[in-house]
Amino acid sequence: MKTEGMSEEEIRVRHAEKMAKRKAARDRIIATKTKEKGLLIVHTGKGKGKTTAAMGLAVRAIGSGMKVGIVQFVKGAWQTGERKVLEAFPDLCVMKAMGEGFTWDTQDRDRDIAAARKAWDAAQAMMADPSFRMVVLDELNIVLRYEYLDLDPVVAALAARRPDLHVVVTGRNAREPLLEAADLVTEMTEIRHHFRDGVKAQLGIEY
Repeated sequence: MKTEGMSEEEIRVRHAEKMAKRKAARDRIIATKTKEKGLLIVHTGKGKGKTTAAMGLAVRAIGSGMKVGIVQFVKGAWQTGERKVLEAFPDLCVMKAMGEGFTWDTQDRDRDIAAARKAWDAAQAMMADPSFRMVVLDELNIVLRYEYLDLDPVVAALAARRPDLHVVVTGRNAREPLLEAADLVTEMTEIRHHFRDGVKAQLGIEY
């Protein structure tokens, strides 16, 4: 908006008119959005923040009185800040850390496959339980990437979820069939990461 030569009052009036038109256009768009459904949400990419964003959704759901289930496919029983917060809501949040660490930690493929299958069984039980309104499958993309679980049955189960159930999947390198099945996909892009400058994982940031 060009304001050269305009008085302050003219600028305020012009701004109000412009914002009113923008709001009217936005309201028209919102009025066409009438569907309500459970979403399949995927957070992927090389950037930091995939699990953090998923935990934020879990907190938002809990704050709205929705029961949330969380299955962590890779992370073991780490003492994280989010776990301590979510454990304060036992009636609205069930969090199961069922991984045994990253594959380079265990160095045992059979053990990793067994852990992934056990975690997937827990995830399916949560998805089948009508008391849960959201299920977070943290780092599921990792176990799918390493083929610890068969991709097609997992995607089929996610696609066949209850109509009112939100499912959030995190982890790098999401497979294409999962991306195609998703309602919402966000790719975290790394621009700069403090690890590259020798900064270690820190309390309140990484865990």
